[in-house]
Amino acid sequence: MTDDSEATTDDADYLDRLVDEDALRAYLTERLGSADRFAVHHHGEGHSNETLFVDWGDRELVVRRPPPGETAETAHDVLREYRVMDALQPTDVPVPTTVLDCEDHSILGSDFYVMERVAGDVLRSAEPERFETPEARQRVGEELVDTLAAVHGVDSDAVGLGEFGRPEGYTERQVERWTTQLGWAFERTADERTVPQLREVGDWLAANCPPDHEHALVHGDYKLDNVLFAPGTPPDLAAVLDWEMATLGDPLADLGWLLSYWRDPGDPDPATPELTATFMEREGYPTRRELVDRYEEATGIEYDHDRFYRALAVYKLAALGEMFYRRYLEGNSDDPLYPTMEDRVPALAERAKRIVEGEEPL
Repeated sequence: MTDDSEATTDDADYLDRLVDEDALRAYLTERLGSADRFAVHHHGEGHSNETLFVDWGDRELVVRRPPPGETAETAHDVLREYRVMDALQPTDVPVPTTVLDCEDHSILGSDFYVMERVAGDVLRSAEPERFETPEARQRVGEELVDTLAAVHGVDSDAVGLGEFGRPEGYTERQVERWTTQLGWAFERTADERTVPQLREVGDWLAANCPPDHEHALVHGDYKLDNVLFAPGTPPDLAAVLDWEMATLGDPLADLGWLLSYWRDPGDPDPATPELTATFMEREGYPTRRELVDRYEEATGIEYDHDRFYRALAVYKLAALGEMFYRRYLEGNSDDPLYPTMEDRVPALAERAKRIVEGEEPL
């Protein structure tokens, strides 16, 4: 048997912290049988859980694990991500095929799971050439909304996710949670500069939280660059990725999050250009209003309280950014995105205020 083992990454030391290749190979051999090819590649996109592409014989696999080092008790819960994808296998929601989950930290030093790799493209900063027609662009938006509707239509009890979260009071808890996270970040970042507009937005959200909402499986981070489109045309959404924030909650929070990243022609410049694609401003892509209309038709759920849900989305992103900024100031990250939050978070706060005041309408 030939050994074609290799590892490619810009930072070999970091890859060594992510994966013990000998231990992983032994684990896969025990569970899947031997393979004459084994190669590990670090996929560097994203700022949360780590993704490793693994060639195993003629199979292309993906290993997902938390970043190395200590994490909060409920942060980076990759086995939660595995559980929801495994439960969704027989549903109409497109997800990668799950393979293995592992709680044995002697292998990689953390929980991890294995899934099949799905071929295709993530539309992160640009659209593939095959989608550069008005018809294809329209279909990208339709596929995105139709798939979100499918997520929200899942019978959670039927697939074993009936106890996956507490949908009652989800939206109110979201406001409370992100206000608390923001307060933690401000303990350190206020020494550098303050962002009083965020406190004002937080107070407005707490006072305007919808009293009731639908209950559904929610993804928690549903947006264009967390789905994958299959090769070829017309556009076919082949997989929804990054389920680590999934729970039972308010489906309109998912829709508001999606809309907060979607661009219409004539929108103000992005508050976070590093995280915001703008190609959907081109001819053919649906507008935010058209996405909402299609969602309402598919689900029967009316998208009320638009200002609340989109402002909540931007508030959450600002809180995340402020947490990034605190970690940068404390020397706990070398991610080049983190120091940009000194200016990006105030810009996000201004955007949230515009939404609240009706100056950035749907």
